[in-house]
Parts: sequence; C-alpha cells; structure tokens
Amino acid sequence: MKLTFAYPGDLDLPTGGYAYDRRLIAELRKLGWQVDLLPLGEGFPNPSPDTRSKAEAALDALPQGSRILIDGLAYGVLDAWAARSTLDITALVHHPLALEGGLPPETETALRQSETRALAAAARVIVTSPQTARDLAAQFGIPNATVALPGTDPAPMATGSTPPLILSIGTLIPRKGHDILLDALETLNDLDWTCIIAGSRSLDPATAAALESRATPRVTFMGEVADPRALMARANIFALASKYEGYGMVFAEAMSQGLPIVACRAGAIPDVVPERAGILVPPNDASAFAAALRLLLTDPATRCRLASGAARTPLPRWTETARIVAEALA
Repeated sequence: MKLTFAYPGDLDLPTGGYAYDRRLIAELRKLGWQVDLLPLGEGFPNPSPDTRSKAEAALDALPQGSRILIDGLAYGVLDAWAARSTLDITALVHHPLALEGGLPPETETALRQSETRALAAAARVIVTSPQTARDLAAQFGIPNATVALPGTDPAPMATGSTPPLILSIGTLIPRKGHDILLDALETLNDLDWTCIIAGSRSLDPATAAALESRATPRVTFMGEVADPRALMARANIFALASKYEGYGMVFAEAMSQGLPIVACRAGAIPDVVPERAGILVPPNDASAFAAALRLLLTDPATRCRLASGAARTPLPRWTETARIVAEALA
C-alpha cells in the first residue's frame, strides 16, 4: 500500500491542520502504508506563478495512476492541474478555502470556483468534520465526502490557577477572533483573572503585531508553544472566538482535559463542543463573549458543571482516524 502525501508550506507548523496531517501520516505508516512526502512550496492558497508551476511539475512527475492524498490548502487552487491529471487523487479538506472569512468578495468567488472544479476532479474527498461534509454537499456539489474526525490524545486533567487563567490557543490570524476575545476582556476588568494567548505569529505578521500591541499585564501573548497541553493543564477556562472552524482540534483537546469552553457558534464548533461542555455565542459578538466569560468567572457551580461535561465528552482516537482514511483510500 503506497501513498504520496502532497502538502503546501511547512508541515511542521503548529496549526491544527498541519497537526492533523502529521499524525495521519504517522498512523497510516503504523498500519503498513508507505507514505512518501511531496512538498508543494510556500504561499498557498495564493502561490506565485513560479511556485504553482513547480508544484504542478512535481505532481506530474509521479507515475500515472499513483495514489495521492493532497492537502486542500493547495489542492483547492490546483484545479487546472487536477482536470488533466492521471493520478488517483484524494483531496483532504480541513475547511473550504472560500469559507476562510474576511476575504474580499472577488477572492472568495475565485476560490469557490477553483475549489469546486478541483473537488469535482478528485476520485474521493476526505473531510475532518460532519459540518465540512455538509458544506461541501450544499455549496460545492460533493455529496459523499468521507468524514475522518481528528483524534485526541489523553493528557492531564486541568487543575486551574489562582487567579483564574483564561487560555486561548490559535494562530494569530483574523479567523481565530482573538480581537473579539480582547474586546470582551476589556469589559471584565472588575473581575480577577489572567489570560494567555498562544499561537503562531508567522502566518499573518500584520495581524499578529496588531493583536500583540494590545497586550497588558493581565494578557500575555506567548507565540508558539512546544506543549500546549501543559498550558491547558493549568487553565480554568478555554476561550477562542473563531469565526469559522473546519473542526477545531484545540477545543477537543481542551475538553479532554476538563476545561469549560467559551466559543462561537460557527462552522463545525457546535459539532465538537456540546452544550454540556461549553457556552457558544454568535460569532463577532464581543458582548456575548464577555457575558459567557463573566458567567464562568463568577459562577463556580456552572464552571464545574461544564468542566465535568467537557471531561465526559467521548472523543475519537487517532487510530480510528487513520482506519477511516485507509479504508477510503483503499
């Protein structure tokens, strides 16, 4: 069983999508698959003409009929190549590119068109959540995507801190909604709390700089962290105001450690975070986000109830993720 895994950018980046890719590759190899890696270059989904040309040439160099799994961050804009390719293509869609949010209308339209054409050319499509499967069926004409939920590894249960620690983990890009969290926190200065925001600065340096300019003695930006699960173990609340998620692995990890969640009712987040584990509010609503945080900070009983619900939420393991993908590929 041989597979080429094609990916854009840096596979070692600490994002949920790349973490999924890395773990899937490792688990498929444990199942006996030979997984060869094929880097496609930087800049996707907006590659330079030279990067696109080199990526297509690398893909064309594979033997005809080869089985290939391509990360959707690149595949969604390789529609012209996909239409003429003779490979056995499986697209791995973490979330549709056009649903990133905050895109200029012309960019969103172009991405929607290219991704629709690319997905139509794939032999099969794998997604990471039921919501993404629903989105592809309703908006991209793909009715039969295979859902392979991310796995979640066990980690120590959260013990909390004094004062209460509000933890947010997510790349410093607009979609993650850290600006909404900061707006919410500004209304909670009458309460006792600290906040840590961890996430890569490299994908959108301008957004990262604007966010970090709002740091205060109570709000710390940590950048990338080697062990986010250790941060979760000393937190009291996990809060991330993402405006869209194709799944949201970080929410599942936080719940597995017994953290109550404050998040937005957006994308796949309601599929991941049940009512017993957290409070979901409308996206882009700092007042509602603040009210949810205030409730958890001032009502220990509610916080404990949601923490217990989070810890009891059943979550898949990576072995199951890999089994589903392997069956789809075969």
